[in-house]
Amino acid sequence: MDEKTEDLRDLFIDVSGEERVTESQEDTRGSLADADETSVSERLSAVVSRMRERYEFRTDLDDEQLVAVVRGFYEGESDAALADRLDADEETAVRARLDLHLLREADDDVPFDVSAFRKRVVNDDATDADLAAEFGVEESTATHYRAVVEAQAAARRVSHRFQSEFEDVLTEAGLSTQHTAAIRESGLEEATEDIDSLDSDADISM
Repeated sequence: MDEKTEDLRDLFIDVSGEERVTESQEDTRGSLADADETSVSERLSAVVSRMRERYEFRTDLDDEQLVAVVRGFYEGESDAALADRLDADEETAVRARLDLHLLREADDDVPFDVSAFRKRVVNDDATDADLAAEFGVEESTATHYRAVVEAQAAARRVSHRFQSEFEDVLTEAGLSTQHTAAIRESGLEEATEDIDSLDSDADISM
């Protein structure tokens, strides 16, 4: 650019103020993005708070950390990745996920008859040690899968309402939740049918 052209450019900027307007527009866009992000976090936190009022959570994680679990889950993170996000152990991450009714197909990937296990959990007073002995697994596995069964049952009782609310917030923010919604509707269908059957049996016995 020669000296004359540069002078004309400077004159244009001085008269039009275009460069300054562009910077102002960029600042505005950044502020709107920050506002949207704040809104998403607040809305997710509101759902978490309602769940906390209704259920007894099994971790000491605060609402902000639980919102991080929701975000990570819907971003496709593994339980190990969720634990890293929380700077916690994986067991804590899994418990938090189940407290929030965030279920995976892999939760039912266990080396025993899941229907029989659910029946024992729902209808009997079996301890984790009893379940471990009966189904030939470690007690920690029995403890974990009891938590899965309880989360599945709790989610079913409210028609997966809280999961749907999480998904509504994130979808409006531009994040696809189609995959996880499909898991809820198809991958957990068998578990829902089992628990519905168990509830019906319990009602008949009463």
